[in-house]
Amino acid sequence: MFRFQVIAAICTLSVGVIATPMLTHTKRQNVGEATYYYPGEGACGYYNTSDQPVLALSVDIWNNGEYCMQWVELTDPATGATQYGQVVDECQGCDSTHVDLSPSLFESLGAPLSQGVISPLDWQFA
Repeated sequence: MFRFQVIAAICTLSVGVIATPMLTHTKRQNVGEATYYYPGEGACGYYNTSDQPVLALSVDIWNNGEYCMQWVELTDPATGATQYGQVVDECQGCDSTHVDLSPSLFESLGAPLSQGVISPLDWQFA
């Protein structure tokens, strides 16, 4: 009898777990621009270097670090190059469609640093 009660309790609890909605970030295509910056200690609390594929999001999207360590897919429509970068910082001077990339991530999209800006740039959370 006791074993039946334990099994019934486990089944009841597992139904609650299955019914719990999962939080996911909606994939939304953004069209904006990218610039580059030299990362250091980012707002996510980690130290990053210029050779890592990292980026900073606008304070409009930052939302107290909600997207820390999330991956972003970036595509330069002019070159067709697609790369992935990880959110590690917030960009104070960026509007909601502007992302700030590490130098290596910027260059991996086919643009030299001397270009300064990639526009337009398509990006979305991966």
